Amino acid sequence: MKIIRSGSNASMKGPEDWFTGTVRVDMLFQAEEPGRTGGSHVTFEPGARIAWHTHPAGQTLIITFGRGRVQREGGPVEEVSQGDVVWFPAGDKHWHGAAAETAMSHIAIQQSIDGSPVTWLEKVADADYNG
Repeated sequence: MKIIRSGSNASMKGPEDWFTGTVRVDMLFQAEEPGRTGGSHVTFEPGARIAWHTHPAGQTLIITFGRGRVQREGGPVEEVSQGDVVWFPAGDKHWHGAAAETAMSHIAIQQSIDGSPVTWLEKVADADYNG
């Protein structure tokens, strides 16, 4: 058994290469081998969002606060709010972030394949964000 105490991992600013706007990432857990699952709590200020990306084994988002936006490539921008759960299948190109006027937080859970949980792509253009 392993207990990860609240506050034992330092908060970090979302790297500018992967995020637009002000974002805070709090790592919650990373499974030890042979496990592959990791999770983090991500907080987006209004208008902030993550770059387009994919996950080799998919990703689950649990919206914990506020209102946000999510989009998979080729689909409409969808609004999400506290209590919603979003699943992106493996390889789905997508992005997620806060609504324009409201902050949003979510727990993000994904698995690593061959040591990598994500493939980063281009930043989300304002036209894509605004739908």
